[in-house]
Amino acid sequence: MEPMSLPIYNTEGREVQTIKLDPEVFDGKINSAVIYQTVKVYLANQRKGLASTKTRGEVSGGGRKPWRQKGTGRARVGSIRSPLWRHGGVVFGPHPRDFSLKIPKRIRILALKSALNAKLKENNFIVIDDFKLASNKTKEAVKFLSHLKIEKKKNGAFKKTLLLLDKIDKNLKLALRNIDSLKINLAKDTHAYEVLNCHKLILTKEALNQLNKRLKL
Repeated sequence: MEPMSLPIYNTEGREVQTIKLDPEVFDGKINSAVIYQTVKVYLANQRKGLASTKTRGEVSGGGRKPWRQKGTGRARVGSIRSPLWRHGGVVFGPHPRDFSLKIPKRIRILALKSALNAKLKENNFIVIDDFKLASNKTKEAVKFLSHLKIEKKKNGAFKKTLLLLDKIDKNLKLALRNIDSLKINLAKDTHAYEVLNCHKLILTKEALNQLNKRLKL
């Protein structure tokens, strides 16, 4: 398979050069089964499992029998904390548990590779030469997104965008934190769910090199 070429843009949205994608990583294959498995594990691992209810033995009170067993004409009751009573315990309620799952590293890498190929196939994959802002003002970052012609929603906000970098400095964090639709991450830390959950994927040339090294099995 011949390597695919993509234009590289600067922060003003002008094409400055082209880059050939690594055919080992960008081979056009999208493995849906692996993506499903990885996303399922990722979402399961986000669950805290902290929901907790008390059984009749854990609710305070109810140690004394409310009335004698026979002779009152009422139903027999052993405790005021019976699940049938108000303020009683809960039957089969949730208790803290661990929802986390494990998945082999090789499958995680294949899923990320498939997610990147999917973005490339959708023409939602943009490479930039570098990303540096003159100041920590949010308007500078908004200008950058406008230059790259990132699509907007009906309310005027940018569609979900993921920016992958090789390093993140303090100025960059301050400039980008107020843009709700923009998420930034390091190329070495990104994962399949994050890539699939965005509309546009923007990455620097250096971040792309990091991904290539990481994804070669």
